[in-house]
Amino acid sequence: MKRRPFLKSTIAASALMLSGLFPFTVQAAETIKVGILHSLSGTMAISETSLKDMALMAIDEINAKGGVLGKQLEPVVVDPASNWPLFAERGRQLLTQDKVAVTFGCWTSVSRKSVLPVYEELNGLLFYPVQYEGEELSPNVFYTGAAPNQQAIPAVEYLMSEDGGAAKRYFLLGTDYVYPRTTNKILRAFLMTKGVAEKDIEEVYTPFGHSDYQTIVASIKKFSAGGKTAVISTVNGDSNVPFYKELANQGLEATDVPVVAFSVGEEELRGIDTKPLVGHLAAWNYFQSVENPVNSEFVAKWKAYAKAKGLPGAAKAVTNDPMEATYVGINMWAQAVEKAGTTKVDKVRDALAGQTFAAPSGYTLTMDKTNHHLHKPVMIGEIQEDGQFSVVWETSSPIRAQPWSPYIEGNDKKPDYAVTSN
Repeated sequence: MKRRPFLKSTIAASALMLSGLFPFTVQAAETIKVGILHSLSGTMAISETSLKDMALMAIDEINAKGGVLGKQLEPVVVDPASNWPLFAERGRQLLTQDKVAVTFGCWTSVSRKSVLPVYEELNGLLFYPVQYEGEELSPNVFYTGAAPNQQAIPAVEYLMSEDGGAAKRYFLLGTDYVYPRTTNKILRAFLMTKGVAEKDIEEVYTPFGHSDYQTIVASIKKFSAGGKTAVISTVNGDSNVPFYKELANQGLEATDVPVVAFSVGEEELRGIDTKPLVGHLAAWNYFQSVENPVNSEFVAKWKAYAKAKGLPGAAKAVTNDPMEATYVGINMWAQAVEKAGTTKVDKVRDALAGQTFAAPSGYTLTMDKTNHHLHKPVMIGEIQEDGQFSVVWETSSPIRAQPWSPYIEGNDKKPDYAVTSN
């Protein structure tokens, strides 16, 4: 006798669900959730906000083409606010509460290392779009930025060449965290293999958000009096603005002491008067200025998107290397999901091996079958008055990432092992 009311209520609930009036719908099952884990506030917002917006544009494009596996992608955006422990907390939230199929995010290596144990514990999938120091292979991370042999080492080789100024002394300036310190450890060892003496290498670090570079730039000028000098900058975030302004204030021009930056692109230069900086360099795997049909379409789509969404500074919207890496990563993941026929991490991981994508850089990029890094071209660009870069040197084809540096003692014996699932 008590089962009839229950049966009636069940039938009524089913009717309401079909009509769309029931408060608990199955909408979540109709979408695939995608996590976006970038700092939208704090010292790294200057660099990371544009990656969030690029991820949203890529998701919109994929959805407009029918989505993935016939389902629309649903972005879940969280702001770790340039707070490294908060990255781990927000990452866990994305995986356990929001149930995202994949996450695109992080900029600094300290933020990536903060979330890494979470993604390995919960078998999540993270796409990391920024150049980094190497020394890491995780089955849960795909690295779409550059390893040291795809940025830092070629940049220094260029500075040592006649075309690059034949520098004899090197001032290593960085933000005080794992990426600059490890990269400079690699570069110091590399320079010494090339005959550069210890006395000709200076190493200085500043905290995140540092803004007073007067003393440091004065030290660079003094150091450069000892011979032809180049500055290798691993300064990150909004500290780049006061650093470059101080270079201009003290009249330190590229013809005297060139600066090659690993974390300064078109986005960071939007807030700086670039005229005094003409001739300084940056090493990346993509610049907005590269000329090819794929990039022309990519830049045009981004500018139109920025205008349509009313993004800050939309009138001067620019693309940069980590934005391109974000775009490539999202599209490669979507291709891999279609190939796997599922969003299950182990299946998608296997399907990502060997994926290719015609990138805005003008090259077809390949996801390595064993080490989870993209094969990428290397480019060195010279700052122009308009805040763009003129490419002065580039590789003839994409090169395979070498995550473990042979210049650190013992690393030459590190096996190039596979990180795909068993």
